[in-house]
Amino acid sequence: MEFNRASATMMSLHSEAHHTHCWIQSHSYNLFSGFVFLAVALLPILLYPHPNLRKRCQEVTDFSKDLKKLSEDLLETMYASNGIGLSAPQVNVPRRIITVDITPNRSDPKVLINPTITRSDNLTLYEEGCLSFPGFYEKVKRPHQIEVQAQDVNGDKFTLQAEGVKAVCIQHECDHLDGKLFVDYVSKLRASRIHKKMVRGNKPK
Repeated sequence: MEFNRASATMMSLHSEAHHTHCWIQSHSYNLFSGFVFLAVALLPILLYPHPNLRKRCQEVTDFSKDLKKLSEDLLETMYASNGIGLSAPQVNVPRRIITVDITPNRSDPKVLINPTITRSDNLTLYEEGCLSFPGFYEKVKRPHQIEVQAQDVNGDKFTLQAEGVKAVCIQHECDHLDGKLFVDYVSKLRASRIHKKMVRGNKPK
């Protein structure tokens, strides 16, 4: 997920919408403890209207070293792309994996595997962007507070409660796992205009 940000803070709040964008500079980070690190790689991000962005992802059942490597690569790709959220299908891996870190200094990297949102409350309007739609931002109404159940890279189950930007980011990335995109929440006319611009390869004015 990409957020539109006009200052050094993670988000600026407005009366009708929460306006968000992230710029995070690349540097080393430590997510997993207790195993030898593998070299991370930047993965190419699929751009809309790539058909694989519309496919429902498969549940992860193999919690091997390869999964840890993929999770590291997802995070590094997210950071390098100035994002605060990224899903596996966006890098052409049809598995139910998302990464999230809304902090400006990479202090809270999260990997959620097989995530399921179990509770949501308080709809709020946010302006969202997406790394698969570079430069486009649209207002989307989503729950401000959520509870999500997921697994970590070792397969251990956990429950996470989130609110605000973090909750929105998790919901946005979970949508990707079911082939749903943030433009599905806007009017048909606006979605059509974005589609045409993305097909032409034009950036928004």
